[in-house]
Amino acid sequence: MESKKKFRPNYLRYKSNLVDLLMMNYFKHDTAIVDSNVLIGDGTKIWHFSHISENAQIGKNVIIGQNVFIGKGVIIGNGCKIQNNVSVYEGVTLEDDVFVGPAVVFTNINLPRAYIEQKDKFLKTLVKKGASIGANSTIICGNTLGENCFIGAGSLVTKNTDANSLYYGHPAKFKRFLNKQQ
Repeated sequence: MESKKKFRPNYLRYKSNLVDLLMMNYFKHDTAIVDSNVLIGDGTKIWHFSHISENAQIGKNVIIGQNVFIGKGVIIGNGCKIQNNVSVYEGVTLEDDVFVGPAVVFTNINLPRAYIEQKDKFLKTLVKKGASIGANSTIICGNTLGENCFIGAGSLVTKNTDANSLYYGHPAKFKRFLNKQQ
């Protein structure tokens, strides 16, 4: 039986403390909110009106656009680009070099109800290295987006996607495999 390795970016291999956080070399716009106990890698930029929730871990050289919400405990790898008006909710992990287009939303529960507390039912979503997600797409929780996959703009991803593949539509469907230059 093959054991699955848990994704753990290099910058997470050490335990941080308040001194580490204060010594980090990143840019945060004055209007951005960064909660306590957040790890942010060198060279990262956090733009206007964004909110990074507690226990989030953000890699090096990440760009977080305007009005982005990063939920509790979210993990974002090195070199990611998260465009304006994106919501990355609790339970999501983005590996290195992931592109998230404007107004993308990640969900974290399949049957949400305002009157039922369900935080213990949040599902995990994994976006593998080099994946690109087009503007206004919705990623339903509990799925894995394959390495270097491409999700077309306006798509609704309801299932796992293959590596090096193009998906789009509502719901998103496999269209073709991509070569390394695409």
